[in-house]
Amino acid sequence: MSRVSRHTEPSLTLIVAVYNAVRPLGLIFDALDRQTLADFEVVVADDGSGPAVADLVEGRRTASRYAITHIRQPDHGFRKNAILNRAITASASRYLVFIDGDCIPHRNFLEDHLSQAEPDAVLCGRRVNLGPAISERVTPGSVRDGRFERISLALLMDGLKGGSASIEDAIRTRSPLLRKLLHPGTPAILGCNFSVHRDWMERINGFNEDYRAPGLGEDSDVAFRLGLAGASLKSLRNLAILFHLHHPKTEVGEENRRIYAAVVASREMICNHGLDTLSPGIHAV
Repeated sequence: MSRVSRHTEPSLTLIVAVYNAVRPLGLIFDALDRQTLADFEVVVADDGSGPAVADLVEGRRTASRYAITHIRQPDHGFRKNAILNRAITASASRYLVFIDGDCIPHRNFLEDHLSQAEPDAVLCGRRVNLGPAISERVTPGSVRDGRFERISLALLMDGLKGGSASIEDAIRTRSPLLRKLLHPGTPAILGCNFSVHRDWMERINGFNEDYRAPGLGEDSDVAFRLGLAGASLKSLRNLAILFHLHHPKTEVGEENRRIYAAVVASREMICNHGLDTLSPGIHAV
């Protein structure tokens, strides 16, 4: 398949939030090389990583069939939302898919997001949480040939032992009825796997840059504001499958809880510090 021209608008932009995760990012690129959707671009949203990430991106860019843009800001602590906003402004598409830099997409991941897109919907995917041992077994070879996305005996046994979790989310089915029967509850946004038309993010002024620590800010805050704007949430469980590599659990800090509580109390649809906030020192490569 031919490489997407940088002078035409791709069907979607995949925004990958990264901080010094070189091995996982390499695996993500391996997974993107085998996507069933050809017409897409990638924006790497880099929250101050060292030169190894830039070197990896540059190496992949030269051989890639899809356009890759690297947006980086200086490392001044956790500022994921700021770099995500800059990535939105750098995107060439009107449809945006967001993942984290430690999550490896199934080969149908982008196709599923695009095929299920609706004008007024935010698509809410989930993730399979791989345990420490299984995460170490994921190699470039197992990603390139698709072994990593199979529900293997080793994965099932690891789940029984309490290592891996949410293994049922690795089952892909196109049947809307079956997916609804399996998951009748209300969808929820995960910051590591959701998609939305860019217009909706512009209506709420993007991600709230007041959050300076993980949790709530890149999903709950966005979901609340998009709901106020009139967007609906649509579940992608058992579609758009994503495999999350293990890392120590991140706790939501009290400051984030305080900021989010204030947002909910105010019912303010538009965040004050978002897409229209100019952050210095950010550059695109």
